[in-house]
Amino acid sequence: MTKKNTHPDEDGQPDPLAPPLDSIHHIAVVVPDVEKGVIWYSQNFHCTVEYVDDTWALLNFANTKLALVLPHQHPAHVAITRSDAQKFGNLTTHRDGIQSTYIQDVAGNPLEILKSETIEAPPD
Repeated sequence: MTKKNTHPDEDGQPDPLAPPLDSIHHIAVVVPDVEKGVIWYSQNFHCTVEYVDDTWALLNFANTKLALVLPHQHPAHVAITRSDAQKFGNLTTHRDGIQSTYIQDVAGNPLEILKSETIEAPPD
């Protein structure tokens, strides 16, 4: 299999014609108890809690976010932001206003595709 790398070119310079790389917004892991999960991650890692309720939590790490979800609410997944998220399927609007759809990759792994324009930018 030949490896194709559009970022960077042969000289190590970014390819100006290549589309920008997509961003991973968060990784979601399933926990049986959100509160216990928040406590465990907070005690064992340097992270901050962005949001928490009885059904899910979002933790901030230096390079990404970690969602703690209940098994009957969401699957474990990787969330990727795209401006054209609707091309992957019908978008659902979540209670926080973010729009997304769930798909599976070629190996059956669940992915959440988030519409990038519906995600609030963090405050300065």
